[in-house]
Amino acid sequence: MKRQTMMIDNTTVSFGEERNLLEVIRKAHIELPTFCYHSEMSIYGACRLCMVEVEGMGMVPACSTLPAEGMVVHTTSQQIRKLRKMVIELLLASHVGDCPSCSKGPSCQLQKLGQRLGVDKVRFPQTRTPVAIDMSSPSLLRDPNKCVLCGDCVRMCNEIQTVGAIDFAYRGSKSTVMPCFGKNLGEVECVNCGQCARVCPTGALVPRPNIDEVWKALHDSSRTVVAQVAPAVRVALGEAFGMDPGTITTGRIVAALRRMGFDRVYDTSFTADLTIVEEAEEFLERKKNGQNLPQFTSCCPAWVKFTEQYYPEYLGNLSTCSSPQQMMGALCKASLKKLQNIPAEKIVMVSIMPCTAKKYEARRPEHSRGAEPDVDLVLTTQELILMIKESGLVFDQLEQESFDMPFGFTTGGGVIFGNSGGVTEAVLRYAAEKITGRKDSNYVFKAARGQEGLREFTLTVEDTQLSVAVVSGLGNAREVLRRIQSGEKRYDLVEVMACPGGCMNGGGQPISSRADYKEKRTCGLYDNDKMLQLHKPQENPYIAEAYEKFLQKPGSHVAHDLLHTTYSPKRRTSGFAPEPEQEEGQLEISICFGTSCFLRGAQQLYSGINAFLAEQGAKARVSINATFCYERCDRGPVVKIGSEVLEHCTLDLARAAIRQHLAGRKAEVQV
Repeated sequence: MKRQTMMIDNTTVSFGEERNLLEVIRKAHIELPTFCYHSEMSIYGACRLCMVEVEGMGMVPACSTLPAEGMVVHTTSQQIRKLRKMVIELLLASHVGDCPSCSKGPSCQLQKLGQRLGVDKVRFPQTRTPVAIDMSSPSLLRDPNKCVLCGDCVRMCNEIQTVGAIDFAYRGSKSTVMPCFGKNLGEVECVNCGQCARVCPTGALVPRPNIDEVWKALHDSSRTVVAQVAPAVRVALGEAFGMDPGTITTGRIVAALRRMGFDRVYDTSFTADLTIVEEAEEFLERKKNGQNLPQFTSCCPAWVKFTEQYYPEYLGNLSTCSSPQQMMGALCKASLKKLQNIPAEKIVMVSIMPCTAKKYEARRPEHSRGAEPDVDLVLTTQELILMIKESGLVFDQLEQESFDMPFGFTTGGGVIFGNSGGVTEAVLRYAAEKITGRKDSNYVFKAARGQEGLREFTLTVEDTQLSVAVVSGLGNAREVLRRIQSGEKRYDLVEVMACPGGCMNGGGQPISSRADYKEKRTCGLYDNDKMLQLHKPQENPYIAEAYEKFLQKPGSHVAHDLLHTTYSPKRRTSGFAPEPEQEEGQLEISICFGTSCFLRGAQQLYSGINAFLAEQGAKARVSINATFCYERCDRGPVVKIGSEVLEHCTLDLARAAIRQHLAGRKAEVQV
């Protein structure tokens, strides 16, 4: 594309493919203030902080103005300065003033801009009526009192993740951002990915804290408190202490955790290696038998919940492997109980994760042994940063320490799990040698790497051809599922991570304003892989030892009991459309109108049953209603007639069941 030029603050700046004037100005190393602009999302133009003066055009918003040859732009003037300060004052006037105790702290964009623009007083009275803080979600805390209506969370949830759990409601001064039907976040279809919290410029959406519970466990001398640290944490935590994104801080993280009082510190990358052994064996078996393909990865709990809610027909395609977090919890508690006679109820497993959805995952009943969860508490990277600061530890001066053994030893295959494509690459490192039956010095599969949210490639290993898709961002996952459903594409293996770029960009990671932070974190994990002596999960000697002592062999009954799980359809909104009370003596018919059943013909079934009842003159004897949801989404449409639940219901099946029930009721009346 032909390069063009414009004048920005008396400096000539060339431009080409930039989307808007804002991007050209930033290219000139001028950081215009914004709330609502994110390059990955649509242009919204709500905050008006990026207003600039363009000669011949007057004041324009830089984010929504196209760059043009010969423009003369002024980013600072007396009028612009007054406008920006007034915007910040108005936002502060409608914002709860508990900044010193806000968990967003120094990463709050409102605080930063207020200080940067010299706002030392607010001339306007407080206008917001306080509302209750939403603590219903296990993963996120939502404080509407701190919302500045920038719309970032709404666009992230709708455009990138295609979930739509939150949106704008009401108009004018009553405008607010909230979940549907006025419900709490934990009651709607939120998948807990935390990407809304990542882009929220204030403390309106933050990871739900578990810091106090962790300190309580650490101060209880009767408990053995174990930490596990996810691979993506090591390339982001240092940013809070002045280090560049991608800096490996593993040794200092371990040292800090020991200083706080953790009894053992393990590396989740170890069970990432273990996950690959189990998942790759499962994949090769499916490939051999041609069953349940494509196999979808199951490490990301936000993706799993997304599938349970929207695509339950593909639950059988998910790998049955638990995530590395859950495998570590189960294996650690089993080993400490067997080898050191520590009761499971005395062990507190604390996960340090880049991900808010891991908080939800740890509370799932599928990941418990009776009353004891495999993972007790989950801290995000942000929370660990706060604990390190609270402890007074000078992080960048700590002497580096090593993980405890045996669950602290990892290969590079486990470490790269934190990147989009990392799980796929680790599976290929295992599967390629398993297919060929011989060792290979190569361990890099570049086709699995990249920044695009949807990548496809085909790989041939001897006579076996593998078709693979690597996906990050749930909107891209929805597109891949569309292609599969339409028959447009056929895959053998599909990796899905909910967060764009993978776990290194999780909702619990430090908030970064650098344009290159994702690339730097990604490179950091690949560099960490290079620095390790072993790169393939099957080369980890302690994985072999774990099978020998606890698990017998990959895919064994013991391994399945400890390391695998099950999935089931999930209702998207709790308490929605309750079944109405029926009159005494009426036959009750309820038809599920959840998304899956609706797409399978629930509406046509509803109309057909109503027409049938009218033909039979039975409408007075029957109460028919639409409801939601029987959580049998993969077997829809689902109809409940009396106490009988019909799956894959057709109009003929419904007619026959209604006749039978009405005949039975008539006989009862005659008796």
